[in-house]
Amino acid sequence: MIELNQVTVYLQKRTILTDVSMTVHSENHLCMLGPNGSGKTTLLKTIAGLLSYQGSVKIDGQEVKQLKRKQMAQKVALLSQFTTIAFDYTVYETVLMGCYHYQTTFFPRVSPEVHQHVLDCLKRTNLLDLKDKVVNQLSGGQQQRVFLAKVFAQDPEILLLDEPNNHLDIRYQKTLIQELKQWGQQEKKTLIGVFHDIRLALMLSQNILLLKEGKIVAQGAFSTIASRKLLAETFDLDIVDYFQQQQQFWIDIK
Repeated sequence: MIELNQVTVYLQKRTILTDVSMTVHSENHLCMLGPNGSGKTTLLKTIAGLLSYQGSVKIDGQEVKQLKRKQMAQKVALLSQFTTIAFDYTVYETVLMGCYHYQTTFFPRVSPEVHQHVLDCLKRTNLLDLKDKVVNQLSGGQQQRVFLAKVFAQDPEILLLDEPNNHLDIRYQKTLIQELKQWGQQEKKTLIGVFHDIRLALMLSQNILLLKEGKIVAQGAFSTIASRKLLAETFDLDIVDYFQQQQQFWIDIK
């Protein structure tokens, strides 16, 4: 279970999050929605223990800032929208890094069990044929799949998704969401995702949290809290008309 109590985050002397309190129960899925600059990514990084904060952030009753790195790796993975890597690692080596908390050294002699686990993750993400390719030579969409495979290899209790559809074509966007949802349900994982596209977000979960200017506007089932007025105020646009325009777009191009 994830528990935030009056969490405030400052970055470069600016207040990004203000008194955020929320609870996400284990094995539940949550989507965070809001305009650019609302604090969604900052909230994910705070839960992941990557940012300093005031207040309390607990995972299974333990304060995040007191957990060691390997403890955090066992509990939380963050799939970022930025899929770059500083070194020329192969696809296999990159996915193997997801298993580092199982090992005592960075690149030890890989056991047959870990080797097979990495191959299974590559197969699951359709990357087996690319396992010896250098990650930085792949397309953006392929890189995103590599980092997804790395998350599967890490096998965390909680998966934080920051625009997981970044760099992906329309077909694979839907496939990725379906795969993540299935993985979360089968493996009993907690998934929290940040999305710009509301329709894709609702494919993952109907449980949403609306953020604006670093504060929670509303949280709950989309059908319960998502009034036309609330969405218009949050996104500064008439969201219903937006959906109707999008639907008309697909009709017009048939």
